[in-house]
Amino acid sequence: MTDSHPDSGDDDDDLKAADAKDLHRTVREAGQEELCRPARSLFWSGLAGGLAIATSLIAEAALHAALPASPWRMLIVGLGYPVGFLIVILGRMQLFTESTITAMLPLVTTPSRWALGRTLRLWGIVLGANLIGTLIAGLALAVGALGSESLRDAALEISTGITELSAGRTFVNAIPAGFMIAILAWSLPNAREQSVLVIGIVTYVVTIAGFSHSIVGSAEAFLLLGAGRTGLSQTLGGLIAPAVLGNLVGGAGVFALLAHAQVRGEMPQGDDR
Repeated sequence: MTDSHPDSGDDDDDLKAADAKDLHRTVREAGQEELCRPARSLFWSGLAGGLAIATSLIAEAALHAALPASPWRMLIVGLGYPVGFLIVILGRMQLFTESTITAMLPLVTTPSRWALGRTLRLWGIVLGANLIGTLIAGLALAVGALGSESLRDAALEISTGITELSAGRTFVNAIPAGFMIAILAWSLPNAREQSVLVIGIVTYVVTIAGFSHSIVGSAEAFLLLGAGRTGLSQTLGGLIAPAVLGNLVGGAGVFALLAHAQVRGEMPQGDDR
């Protein structure tokens, strides 16, 4: 009787492969929809995402201001980091780092000039809109228009940490952050009922590990700029640009290609629609 299902191991492998293919299709189709969205819609969604993601910094600053100085404080402060991601992702706003995999899968599945042009268009619009949003939020914090003085001081203390890395180290440090946010975008279709938990765990790991996320980091960078702690060239060239490139490498360059490679040989002809 133990041999009545000799192919059960193969069936399990087929199920896993089918799950991977289903995930690939789901994320790819979401990416195709994003590529076809009007530029105006992408911009306003990206602007909202940039403003909303700044709540990660605000939540961290509120916790930081309320807690005494101690070795464990940053572990508690990090619990505020997922707040912005929860608002952006559950609110279906555009976030550059999430789009690195969703926009990349249609391109690697069916390479074409149209797909390349649309991918670059999407990234350019969403990144620009995200940065405008974080610029507004960062400057509002810097001039005291948001929250109390203690909140501003705590946000500045948290943000100063990004200046401790060189541009090269920021780039390298941003690669795992891009990789992990891409994992998050890949995993969510299979974790609808646990989406809050999945988003919280992944983004909490990003912050306590000290990885560089370009969009949250840009809110910190613009706060430092508005407070006179950094100059424009350092803000853009030393803090934001390396993080953007590192996130792109980790999300679109590493994870998206691996996610596609695991199912490429099993995709039937014509499955790239």
